[in-house]
Amino acid sequence: MSDFYIGDLTPGTFVVNVSKEKEWGIGQVQSIIKQKVTVNFENVGKKVSSIYHKQMSCTISRNSSSGK
Repeated sequence: MSDFYIGDLTPGTFVVNVSKEKEWGIGQVQSIIKQKVTVNFENVGKKVSSIYHKQMSCTISRNSSSGK
């Protein structure tokens, strides 16, 4: 688990909500507008949350360019 830094959240970044990981699955940041981030999770669809909300303590997962 890496330290969470809001600057790491850019559209296309893959994230995991650590408190809902098994239920929600992996998510991909769709947009960040003001203090709201929209993430599309594989199991539950789009979720919009404040970037300061405790449930958005996400682990950043970098997209691999290896094609795997």
